[in-house]
Amino acid sequence: MASHASALKAHRQSLKNRARNRRFRARLRTALKDIRTAIDGNDLASAKTALKQTVSLIDRMASKGIIHRNAAGRYKSRLATRLAGRA
Repeated sequence: MASHASALKAHRQSLKNRARNRRFRARLRTALKDIRTAIDGNDLASAKTALKQTVSLIDRMASKGIIHRNAAGRYKSRLATRLAGRA
């Protein structure tokens, strides 16, 4: 265990950041699952609105460094392609 003040503070910060990142990743997984379900169920109207919100969430996560920007692009591309294939 860390023994000096700066190491203790860094540990506290890492725990907070880890919790925040886990919440964001959980939101992303839920959003991806929801949009995929909407697309598979041919509910294209809700899928389009969900795509807009999900893309916004993905961009925010990439800008904060929670996910890599290439991963963000991959998610967005695959979702858009999947939606376009159903339309």
